[in-house]
Order: sequence, then C-alpha cells, then structure tokens
Amino acid sequence: MAFDGIVIANLVKDLNTYILNGRISKIAQPENDELLLTIKGNRGQVRLLLSASPSLPLVYLTEENKPSPMTAPNFCMLLRKHISGGRITAVTQPGMERIINIEIEHLNELGDLCRKVLIAELMGKHSNLIFCDDTGMIIDSIKHISGHVSSVREVLPGREYFIPKTQEKENPLEAAESSFLQQVLAKPCSVAKAIYSSYTGISPVAASEICYRASIDGDRPTASLTGDEKLHLSRQFTIFMEDVREGNFAPNIIKKGKEPVEFSSVLLTQYGDYETVPYPSISKVLEDYYAQKSVYTRIRQKSSDLRRIVGTALERNRKKFDLQRKQLKDTEKKEKYKVYGELIHTYGYGLAEGAKELEALNYYTNETVKIPLDPQLTPGENAQKYFDRYNKLKRTYEALSQLIEETRSEILHLESIATSLDIAVSEEDLTQIKEELAEYGYIKKRGGGKKEKSRSKPFHYLSSDGYHIYVGKNNYQNEELTFKFANGGDWWFHAKGIPGSHVIVKAEGNELPDRVFEEAGRLAAYYSKARGAEKVEIDYLQRKNVKKPNGSKPGFVVYYTNYSLTIDSDISGLRLVEG
Repeated sequence: MAFDGIVIANLVKDLNTYILNGRISKIAQPENDELLLTIKGNRGQVRLLLSASPSLPLVYLTEENKPSPMTAPNFCMLLRKHISGGRITAVTQPGMERIINIEIEHLNELGDLCRKVLIAELMGKHSNLIFCDDTGMIIDSIKHISGHVSSVREVLPGREYFIPKTQEKENPLEAAESSFLQQVLAKPCSVAKAIYSSYTGISPVAASEICYRASIDGDRPTASLTGDEKLHLSRQFTIFMEDVREGNFAPNIIKKGKEPVEFSSVLLTQYGDYETVPYPSISKVLEDYYAQKSVYTRIRQKSSDLRRIVGTALERNRKKFDLQRKQLKDTEKKEKYKVYGELIHTYGYGLAEGAKELEALNYYTNETVKIPLDPQLTPGENAQKYFDRYNKLKRTYEALSQLIEETRSEILHLESIATSLDIAVSEEDLTQIKEELAEYGYIKKRGGGKKEKSRSKPFHYLSSDGYHIYVGKNNYQNEELTFKFANGGDWWFHAKGIPGSHVIVKAEGNELPDRVFEEAGRLAAYYSKARGAEKVEIDYLQRKNVKKPNGSKPGFVVYYTNYSLTIDSDISGLRLVEG
C-alpha cells in the first residue's frame, strides 16, 4: 500500500501512544530534507524520523540513530531554538490527508508558554516539513517553495499556512452512503479508480482491496455494476472505513518468498497467495519494508549491467541458432543428390549425347524421377557432379550439426545464468555470477591480484520433518552442491527441462517422508524459470545417479533414470535457515 491516509491514520495512533506528552530532547537534521527528533516520554526514549524526500517521504519511530553533519543546517538550528525541551501536546491528521500535525508547547526566552506546530506533508515530490506558530503563520520550512515554483501555494517564512485543495475529494470518514452510490459510482471509469479518485487518503491498493472484499473486479466499469453489487460495495466501503475510524489496524508486510511486495495497515485479502507477516507497529513495518526493499532494489540495479550482457548474448545466440537450423534444413536435399548420382550410373549408359535430363525409376521408392543433366558433360561427369554436391552438403550437415549443439549449449548456459540473476539476493551472489561470465568470455577478467573467495552460500532450508535442504543460487553452487557436498544416497531435485537450481536433500541414510519430497519439489520449482507457475514438473533421483559429461559447463548434468512429480512453486510454509 502506498504511504496513504490510512497508513498516516495508523501512524498517528501509534505516535499518540508513544510520544504524546513526551519532551523533545534532541533535534538533528541528518539529510537536507530529513529530521530526527529524540523524544523522552513515559514509555522511555524514542526517535522520530521525518523525511520529506521527494522519492521516499516517510515518518516513523525508530531505534536507530543517524550521523549528523558537524554544523547543523539553519532549519535545524531554528527548531532547536524554539522547541528543544518542548512538550508534545497533540499529534493529529487533518481529515484523511497525508499530513501529520505535531503540536508542541514550550517556554520562550521570557519564560512565557508558547505553542508551535511542526507539520509533515507526505505528498511525493511535494513533500515538506513546515514549522508554524499558533496562528498558522509559517516560521520556516525545510524546503522553500516560491511563487515561481508553485502557483498554488507559497511555502515561505511569513506566509499563512493552508492545505491546498487541488482536487475535489471527500473525507472518506465522513462520506454518506448516498454520496457513494449516486456520485462515486456514477463516474465513467473503473470501480477502483472511482473510489480512490473521490476520497482523500485512499490509495489504488486500498480501493482494490475494498472491491476485492465485495467480490467485484476493481477494473470493471462502474456502469456495469448491478444495483445489488453497488449496495454490497457500499457496505464493504463503510465497514472498511469504520475499522480505520476506530483504529482497528493490523500492520503487516506482504511477501513473495523473501521479497517484500507490499505493506499495509489493514489485512490485504487480495494477496491470498502470498505470505502476510504481521508486525507490532506500522513504524516497524515502514522501517523493515523499505530496508528489505532497498536490498532487492540495489541488487536489481547492480545486476542490470549483467542482465544486459546476458540478454545481448542470448539474443545473438538465438539468432545464430535460427540461422544455423535454416541452413541445416537446406542440407536435407543431400540424399536426393546422392540418389541422382547412383541412378545416372545405373541408367546413364543409354543416354543420347547432349541429353538435358534422365527419366529413370528410383529403386528406393519405386517412383519415376526426372534428373536434370548438363548437356556439356558425359553421364559419368553428371553423376560425379551430383556426388560432389552430396559430399559438400554432407560435410556442411556434419559441421552445422556440431555448431547447432554448441549454440544450443550456449543458450542453455546463458539461460541458466539469467535464472541465477533472478535468484541473487546479495552482492556476493552477483560476484560468483560475474566470475562465471568472465570465465566464459562474456566480460573481461579483472587483471592482477589474487582471486577473492566469494562469501555467497547456497540457500539452506529446514523441512517440516527436520531434514536439511540446500538450494544452489548459481551454476558454481549447483556444481559444488551436487558433486562435492552431496553424498550418493542424498536426493537431487531439478525442474524438468528448464533452467533452475539444483536442490539437495540430505537423507542421512534415512527413507524420506513423502512431505520432504513435496517440499524439495516446491523449492526446485520456485528457484527455476517456472517460478510462480501453478504446476511445475520436477525430476528427482538419488545423487549417485546424476552424472556430469566431460568438458560440460558448470551445473550441467545428465541422468537416465528418475522419478517425477508435478507441484506448485509456493514455498511460503518452508523455513529458511539464516547463516
């Protein structure tokens, strides 16, 4: 869920629990657009991070401290002057806006009691932290917005603070059912868009969730809804907003495997196929979600060059493969030329001088064929001409057959590397993939120095029955797992006919329960090119029956007797062992 009004409402509830009546002991500005307040309250000391970053505006409670510049910026110095030691008297959210007002009571230089308001506006690129007096006059802001930048509102010292009404939206906490039915659902657009474009603080994800709970496709046009569907949707909207009004929040992160895909202050039933991880507070959700998300984002960014190299090589090899197969098809006529040469030898003795064709019975097919001849050549020379064509095409066929196998092997190898890039979760994983690309000439090897040992390790899972399952992240790890780590009696799993990880179950000399085979099969499906598919065919056999052909690329194996199972790629119930 986006950082919408519902998440803000959840956050305001938490802030009232932890910082209300607390005193501001420290004020820091770690970044140009970020504040870190240390607050001492009846629940101990907490830190409140307020970020007006245009790419990631956030407010949340955290235990982590951040280094600050040696010289505090002007905005930070101003806040220290006014509200250092001040007491937080209220934390509010106007309507369902993406705004948090923190009201602070403090003593001025003369010892008089004063009130100030620190306002966090969390509106994407328009985000700001604004400091106002008790009359609503702006004292200063972390970002100055002049009339040259915005024609809607200036945010400058001495200007009056107000919330710009750039869109005509209702407060969903005060919305009437008649308005929902007669105005919102009358808009000529999809149902979900009608909801989030009509109410303040409702994101597209929240709107889709309301539709899902009403068993209505959010992409349907509003005009297609029946009267009963509209009433049911209206009731679900009312129930949804009632939970927000009463503060019935359930902070959680939605995960697909280990990767976080969404966060929310309410349960998102539309993500039923994914894992929902509950959290004690929305602050912890925000801190963990963006920390975990940044790992995946950073890995994707760092792997983009490698993906481009692999993608370019794949495209080139696939084009080469198609051309080679086309050329191979052209060699199919070689057998015809061989037969022509043999038939001329057999029947050519009766040909008249200068004949342009020979009509003869093909004793291989019992069909009459007409063989074109060169009238300038003798029958023997015409026969030799066809034999020469046959031999040339035969040599081409043999060479092309070998080249096609080499190209096919190259494509399979590159596809396996592409799958490894999808599986990679750390920079150490990418290091091993770089080593493989360098070894096979796709990127230049780094010159000089001793090769650094990679710290990347295979995934380690524990089955429901206590068996250890290992999953290779790349071809080097697959090779190591299968041929050095596993014993002959251990079990080996792999998605059939597609790139994927080698999965090893340590049998420890025991007969494995059926559930272990299913769980290992799911891992093999998940860590393959078929991730996300409902049905994936998995081959499995004992490790002793897996062989590696001489000279083959890392991770490439052959086997001749195996069992098979078909299973989904859902691994949400499996426990990953850290370290």
